Amino acid sequence: MSEIFSPVRTPSHRPAPVAGEGAGVRALLIGIAITFLALFLVLPLAAVFVQALSHGVSAYLDAFREPDALSAIRLTLTVAAIAVPFNLVFGVAASWAIAKFEFSGKAFLITLIDLPFSVSPVVSGLIYVLLFGSRGLFGGWLQDHGIQILFALPGIVLATIFVTFPFVARELIPLMQEQGSSEEEAALTLGASGWHAFRTVTLPNIRWGLLYSVLLCNARAMGEFGAVSVVSGHIRGLTNTMPLHVEILYNEYNFVAAFSVASLLAALALVTLVVKSLLEWRYAGELAAGRKH
Repeated sequence: MSEIFSPVRTPSHRPAPVAGEGAGVRALLIGIAITFLALFLVLPLAAVFVQALSHGVSAYLDAFREPDALSAIRLTLTVAAIAVPFNLVFGVAASWAIAKFEFSGKAFLITLIDLPFSVSPVVSGLIYVLLFGSRGLFGGWLQDHGIQILFALPGIVLATIFVTFPFVARELIPLMQEQGSSEEEAALTLGASGWHAFRTVTLPNIRWGLLYSVLLCNARAMGEFGAVSVVSGHIRGLTNTMPLHVEILYNEYNFVAAFSVASLLAALALVTLVVKSLLEWRYAGELAAGRKH
């Protein structure tokens, strides 16, 4: 699974063709890939923007002037701004421990990190309902102390953190394992403290992978629907994120506004894709330069 979330390691030479591979086979495979991309990625994405602008630019902009839309945008950015730093701290700490040290329970920790990949987001939201709901495990105590988790910002943040926390760790673990610990050990031998070695040796070596993982984590945090839908309560103007707001607008047959807000999410996804490609290109360039030296 680590290979799925690692930046693309671009080789310095073109891979050798498979024996018996002809120009016709290559053209067929490329054509199939392009057809699938056009039908299932480009066409739906284009349809979102076409529908959003179907009544003109003024109607498109009006969709973002609605108080509920502005509230959904603010909530989405707030949740991402809270969840991503938490995942960043956890991911760096977990990957550092797993890649640099040997300890009992290491395999179990890796399994826990992979857990959100195997659990449905809706199920993870239901777990928080069972824990913090009015009849949940901690629900009575929370009510007695005036603390509200569900149908409020804390519940949305917790659900978002759960579904996104593997992204940073799963990117950095194979990267740190590949780099080894010889440079850190040399720094410690020369008298550097553990924090100084991390800041001056480890962090520069993982910076592009770290940025890459934070980018993916942020994209998932802003686009999460299932878990947030369960714990939010769908309170308009209060607990609806952008994906939830799109669903409500669509169910109310307000298609222009729904596609307008959806186009903002699509635009954020496109920006994420461009930045991701730039990071992969920069990271591959550093790897190539390192091989030369």
